Amino acid sequence: MSDRFGSTSTSQRSDMADNSLDREETFRGPFLRSPLIAPVSSLAYRWYAQQLKQEVVGKPLPKHIALIADGNRRFAKKLGLSETSDGHRYGAEKVNQVVEWCDELEIPAVTLWVLSTDNLDRSADELERFFDLLREQLASVSSGQSNRPLRRQVRAVGRLDLLPEDVRRGIEEAEHSTAEDGEHRLNIAIAYGGRDEILYAFKQMLRSRADKGESVEDIADKLSPEDIQPYLYAPDLPEPDLIVRTSGEVRLGGFLLWQSVYSELYFSDALWPAFRKIDFLRAIRSYQQRDRRQGR
Repeated sequence: MSDRFGSTSTSQRSDMADNSLDREETFRGPFLRSPLIAPVSSLAYRWYAQQLKQEVVGKPLPKHIALIADGNRRFAKKLGLSETSDGHRYGAEKVNQVVEWCDELEIPAVTLWVLSTDNLDRSADELERFFDLLREQLASVSSGQSNRPLRRQVRAVGRLDLLPEDVRRGIEEAEHSTAEDGEHRLNIAIAYGGRDEILYAFKQMLRSRADKGESVEDIADKLSPEDIQPYLYAPDLPEPDLIVRTSGEVRLGGFLLWQSVYSELYFSDALWPAFRKIDFLRAIRSYQQRDRRQGR
């Protein structure tokens, strides 16, 4: 049957559903769009999410997804919360959800950027609230991974020396308790900056080669990108296939500068705590629709 008589392709139906849902949420207003009362349980939403999932599972999936979890404080302001830092609690709950969505698709590696080195300049009160949440999350990871559909090794990357001592201990416990949890990975970028990582890698490389008796001139003459890779925070981690940033900001902000050369980028207008499963699946679908030539 032709399209003029009502028959539409799968991609056309998906686009129609996208536009319909987005129009519906526009009319609902910001309060009704909050995750507190969003129509997650509605039949239409669940049907659409299932359609999207069926659409993406039949195609190649990214092996490594990296996410910039941005917009917690703006979300708190939109909800009218007394403390903008309260948005971090909603953001922490969203981290758990997004990792579960990655588990459902069996994405091998997930990296979440939750705190930059620049963020460390925020007020002591806000940082302490954030670290309290982080302590809770780390304790949960250390004790509760057996209940997850997919077990993941946890690793933190960044300037961990800038974190409070008890937070560093919590990170070590989480990494130790998940060290044997299979090949799937969950990386938490905390106190992380892309420039800091590159600078760290170069310093470590120079020290290592100088210890072997190489001169600065010899190092410079022979230097290649492959020489830097072993000194990155997580040298064995594959480069991200897809980087997703929430909150409407259209920039990487220094995230994975070395590793993102060939990454596909996706920017969502949703603030991180309001990032829905359909937003996540749309990002996957967008990735699958691209022709990844990687410079060739």
